[in-house]
Amino acid sequence: MNLASPRAGWSRLPLRTAAFVVLTCVAILGVSGWREWAARDAVLKGAETEMANVARSLTQHAEDSLDLLDSGVVGVVSRLEMDGSDPATIAKLRNLLEARKRAMERVHSLAIIDDKGNWLTSPGTIASTLSDDAFFRHHQLSPLREAYVGHPVKSLVDGEWVVTLSRRFNKPDGSFGGVVLAAIGSRYLSHFYEQFEIGRNSSVTLMYADGQIIARNPNNEKFVGRNVGDTPLFRDASLQRPSGAYHFTSPLDGAERVSFFKRSGRYPLVLLATVDKDELLAPWRAAAISRMLYVIALVLLIAIIGAVLVRQLQRGQRMAAALIEKEAHFRLLAEGSSDMVTRIGLDERLRYVSPSSNRVVGWRPNQLIGTDALAGINPEDRPQVQAIVDAMKRGDMDEARITYRNGHRQKTEVWLESTMRVTRKDNGNVDGVVAISRDITEQKKLETRLETLAIEDSLTGLANRRRFDERLREEWARAYRDRSSLGLLMIDVDHFKAYNDEYGHPAGDACLRVVARTIAAEVQRVGDLAARYGGEEFAMLLPNTDAAGCARVGERIRSAVHDAGLVHATNPAGPCVTVSVGGAACRPAAERTAGAGSLVEAADRALYAAKTAGRDRLMMSGEVMNLLPKASGQ
Repeated sequence: MNLASPRAGWSRLPLRTAAFVVLTCVAILGVSGWREWAARDAVLKGAETEMANVARSLTQHAEDSLDLLDSGVVGVVSRLEMDGSDPATIAKLRNLLEARKRAMERVHSLAIIDDKGNWLTSPGTIASTLSDDAFFRHHQLSPLREAYVGHPVKSLVDGEWVVTLSRRFNKPDGSFGGVVLAAIGSRYLSHFYEQFEIGRNSSVTLMYADGQIIARNPNNEKFVGRNVGDTPLFRDASLQRPSGAYHFTSPLDGAERVSFFKRSGRYPLVLLATVDKDELLAPWRAAAISRMLYVIALVLLIAIIGAVLVRQLQRGQRMAAALIEKEAHFRLLAEGSSDMVTRIGLDERLRYVSPSSNRVVGWRPNQLIGTDALAGINPEDRPQVQAIVDAMKRGDMDEARITYRNGHRQKTEVWLESTMRVTRKDNGNVDGVVAISRDITEQKKLETRLETLAIEDSLTGLANRRRFDERLREEWARAYRDRSSLGLLMIDVDHFKAYNDEYGHPAGDACLRVVARTIAAEVQRVGDLAARYGGEEFAMLLPNTDAAGCARVGERIRSAVHDAGLVHATNPAGPCVTVSVGGAACRPAAERTAGAGSLVEAADRALYAAKTAGRDRLMMSGEVMNLLPKASGQ
């Protein structure tokens, strides 16, 4: 191993760590600043959209209002050109104009002016003529019959600022006959704009095409009639488009505003809807300051932790030499015991697989990414794993641990233990599951072996005494419920101590194994159990078996052991190994005060009787009812 390179890398590690901490802090601040700026832009964009909607709506309202005036003016022009402008016609039209004005709030005034500029109809006596007004000169000089929207002017009737719409009417010979004039008052428009609550310091301004203010809300009386034609909105070439967003400092009140302008396509009107930028950004600013304070606190915490880490790394350099020599051993140990880490998406596909997958399941990460995360699980275990994954995807549980069988590329199957935990998005929604899996196949084999050892006799392979006692209680309870019979055989090798003394303990163990195999051969049904009861004594439990059946099985066992021909020279019962068998059978349901121990006692007495009678024989307990306590207490 080349120690120079690791040592050099280790010596530079504190500096790299410090640089990393600094870059991390700068990155966090940069990303947070960028996100706050993006949030600010989003607020401004939202305000621009809201102002655009207001501007379009109010521009449409202004156009509709002028259209409404124009329809009335057209009607009056038609009457004048058909009936003439004699006093009788004018008197009728005066009444009609007054009625229309009262019926429509937005109409400020309606008037008829002759070809000399004199008022033919008016709310009162007005001495001045209008021959010098722009709208009058326009119609007098132009033969066109279109509506003309004039500059805002002060009404001669009440001094209110109004915007006028007029049309020319002709005499019967086609010459200029005069003008029909209609006006909308500034106060009406300003009052209408009050209905739109778009902010405490917001404003809506309707202007003539050259920048003269027609109406404004708020402070209409203060600003109406003022000309703002020298502002960029009217002079900047980039703003001479039909509509668009417009950020500016208001020349009227000095406030910085976010606005949207809309130029009418039919009339010389411009509508500007604005909102105070400071008021608009105040909620964002308060939230941004709060968030940035948290970010700064986090950055300070990271900086402190980084400083402590750098100090610890510097201290660790003093132990580097000793650790480098063991690095290869530690790496080997880590690689050998590392777990497989996977990330599962909501579509149950693998999004990430750690390199240890090759060791755990025999597949490389690039072979697993994109595949079904549950594809290799044993079909019997998959529903359980699927249920847990589904619950985690729904957010019903955050973490879980489960053991299951999984396919392996080189092996048939391995046991895996997976610890799973959900991951969530910023909004709290679950976006996947991270699973850390380890191979516990050997552990499972050990557990299985331990379970077997707990219930199996190591010498003979039969069930041990513990297993026998458990099964006896279970079968007694089952027979009691089913009202069926339960049989038991107790088997003892004759003069086994003498056999051990004569041939030695290894031969004795071999003898017991032969007897055990002979007994096990008689286990014909799933419920039958052959067990080593203790020493050279065996037991066989026979559910749903009466005394006759029990005796047949016992006799076959005795005969088979005798026929095996194991030499036993010191056996008085014969020249070979023999066994004595005691059997008992009963119906637990008929013996209400009896227990499973009574059956063992009955079989054991029968075994004792077989030994007393000369061994190498079967003895049944006879009528077991005579051996068991009765419900009557006899």
